[in-house]
Amino acid sequence: MEQRPLGTVGLRVSALGLGCMGMSDFYGAHDDGASIETMHRAIALGVTFFDTADVYGPFTNEQLVGRAIADRRSQVVLATKFGNVRDEKGTFLGINGRPEYVKQACDASLRRLGVETIDLYYQHRVDATVPIEETVGAMAELVAAGKVRYLGLSEAGPETIRRAHAVHPISALQTEYSLWTRDPEGTVLPVCRELGIGFVAYSPLGRGFLTGRFRTADDLEANDWRRNNPRFQGENFVHNLALADRVRDMARRKACTPAQIALAWLLRQGDDIVPIPGSRRIERIEENAHANDVHYALSAADMAEMDALFPPGAAAGTRYPEAGMTTLNR
Repeated sequence: MEQRPLGTVGLRVSALGLGCMGMSDFYGAHDDGASIETMHRAIALGVTFFDTADVYGPFTNEQLVGRAIADRRSQVVLATKFGNVRDEKGTFLGINGRPEYVKQACDASLRRLGVETIDLYYQHRVDATVPIEETVGAMAELVAAGKVRYLGLSEAGPETIRRAHAVHPISALQTEYSLWTRDPEGTVLPVCRELGIGFVAYSPLGRGFLTGRFRTADDLEANDWRRNNPRFQGENFVHNLALADRVRDMARRKACTPAQIALAWLLRQGDDIVPIPGSRRIERIEENAHANDVHYALSAADMAEMDALFPPGAAAGTRYPEAGMTTLNR
């Protein structure tokens, strides 16, 4: 697996990462033992950039990742996040970017992960009530204390990115980006490139939709969060299914899988792009890892065709329900 730089101050990660959220939360039933085996297989394949957050579980996903990497910490670039606040029952309590909370959250994450240092520490969502300079100032103190190596932001807007970067170098911005979510191309991605900030693409497979796995909403488990996602509902689902079929058809022509073609398209967007597809199954990790090879096989004509099939705004429905949308691009 090739390595890619995130930012300009030394962070390098595998070209494909692993999103660990679904191993503990949001996407139905989970099996910790199988998830640990999946993480170990990812490391063996060179997929060594792991992404978690304190809010996943809540709290249990960090513990799970910590268990998985306990005897192979040196092989993994570990990213986690703070800022989205939930209680033990999972109730969402809001967003907190206050300096004192930043430090409390980091210490709690270090304990759950069982590590001395977090490689990449993100603000998960921007707290509109706290100046970003204060939040990033507290994050910078964590770097000075040796608790964190590099800083990141998630779903931050262009002006916030500029202000944060002026306080301390931001190595990565994490935002949803895929064939059916191309919004960053006209907003935050140009700013990241101007400032030398890497871009981490979460949900690069459209929360699984682009793989062709879902043909009706009934394919989702009853407690799967995606049932509440506008893109998985009603006429939006029907419209987006046609988009997924376009991915499937092109993948068939290129002798690869839909997931591989979708990830390969992202990898071709630039060496500063690092997708972090999530999976709980070893076979999916093995499949996704081969996207690193597929992207070299895509021609300029292939890329142009995919751009034409998936112009910005092609997907029907918003990325999150209404309340979630208010926290994006701040």
